[in-house]
Amino acid sequence: MTRILLPKAAQDVLREIGNIGSAHAATALSTILDHRVDMNVPLVELVEFDHVADLVGGPEEVVACVFLRVEGELSGNLFLILSISAAKRLIANLLPAVHEDVPFTAMEESALSEIGNIMAGSYLSSLATLTRLKLFPSVPSIAFDMAQSLLTIGFLTGAASRGYAMIIHTELASSPKDDHAHIFFLPDPGEENVLLKALGVEVEP
Repeated sequence: MTRILLPKAAQDVLREIGNIGSAHAATALSTILDHRVDMNVPLVELVEFDHVADLVGGPEEVVACVFLRVEGELSGNLFLILSISAAKRLIANLLPAVHEDVPFTAMEESALSEIGNIMAGSYLSSLATLTRLKLFPSVPSIAFDMAQSLLTIGFLTGAASRGYAMIIHTELASSPKDDHAHIFFLPDPGEENVLLKALGVEVEP
C-alpha cells in the first residue's frame, strides 16, 4: 500500500483526535455489549484511493458498513465497518435468535444502524467538543457489499480527484470472540486543515 506522510506535528494532533473520539465510541460499544472493548492507536495517514480497503481485509472482502455524512464547520464521511460475522455477533447482544448463516433481517439491520449511530454520535460529540466546531451528522445508512465499493462513497466528494485521502482509522477489538470493528473518518479534501487550525496548529497556505 502506498502512503504519503503527513508532517509529524499534524499526525500527532490528528492521531489524538482519533484517539479521543474512538475511546468514546469504544466506551459506547462496551456499554452496549456489557464487556470490555479494546482499541489500537489510531492511524493517521494520506492513503491512495485504490488502497484504503486494504485496511479492512482487502477490496473484495464483503463487510457490513454504517455510513454517516458529516456537514457543518467541518465536512467529511464517517464509516463503521465490520465483517459480516462480527456484525451478526454484535447484533446478537441485542436481539434473540440471530443466526450468522442467514441474510440480515430488517430488525437486525435496524439494530446495527442504531449501534453505529450511537458509536458515531459518541465519536463526533468528542470531536466537536475538542475542536469547538459545529458538526451535523446525517441519518446513518447501512449497506453490505465489498469493502472497496463501500469506501468509494467516501471519495465521491472530491478525494478521488486528487488520488488520495486523509484518513483517521481506529480498530476496536471486542472480547470474547475478538471481533474487530473499524472506524474511519475521512475529511473532505482540505478539511484536515480545518481540524488543525481549530486545534491551534499552524497550517501552511
